[in-house]
Amino acid sequence: MSDLIRVCSTDDVDDGDVIQVIPDVEGLPSLAVYRVNDTEYYVSDDTCTHGAASLGEEGYLEGYIIECTWHEGKFDIRDGSVVAMPCEIPLKVYPVTVKDGDVYITV
Repeated sequence: MSDLIRVCSTDDVDDGDVIQVIPDVEGLPSLAVYRVNDTEYYVSDDTCTHGAASLGEEGYLEGYIIECTWHEGKFDIRDGSVVAMPCEIPLKVYPVTVKDGDVYITV
């Protein structure tokens, strides 16, 4: 069974940027919400899989690549795949739905 959960407003994330969102849903971790090319939104777990860095607060987004500034590891936000070491474990990403000016994920 899947649930659609509101994460934030589309206006909360500037184009080419990433923010941290702490959902008010039990069992759901902090999330990183990305906006690319003005209308594309992606959501992943917020914590880098290599360390305890927040990607939403400290990460650097360039196109579809988020860089963890702690050790310069990188991930593709579209599928969570590792793009640069020292990261080895992919990020968990969530299916995104944009509806009526809000960003939702399916969990």
